Amino acid sequence: MIERSNTHSKIFGYLLWIFGFLGSHRFYYGKPVTGTIWFFTLGLFFVGWIVDFFLIPAMDREADLRFQAGETDYNIAWLLLTFLGVFGVHRMYMGKWITGVIYLFTGGLFMIGVLYDFWTLNEQVSIRNQQRLLR
Repeated sequence: MIERSNTHSKIFGYLLWIFGFLGSHRFYYGKPVTGTIWFFTLGLFFVGWIVDFFLIPAMDREADLRFQAGETDYNIAWLLLTFLGVFGVHRMYMGKWITGVIYLFTGGLFMIGVLYDFWTLNEQVSIRNQQRLLR
């Protein structure tokens, strides 16, 4: 049996689902392609957004299996990215001080860096947690 760690939160997922017609909960659960589709189609014209209300428990289980738990918390990283991403606070939280300061002075590297982080934050945190386990 595969051991499952609790990397993501259903409560946080449902809070992001409120803005899910913009794809935020899908990005959070590691589904950047559908998150982008939701963003540009308002959650598949709100139909997909409503269906996702029932899919969040399954997305949460899948994310828990897929990503590495550890010292760096996914929920904190996502909260910082969602609300302070242009200031690079999420990068500083993960110990990426140089790029965090660059984001601070360039508005999240002119928002392109923030978009990149929405696509890759789960993998960044997972890699960070794996590196800390190897030390």
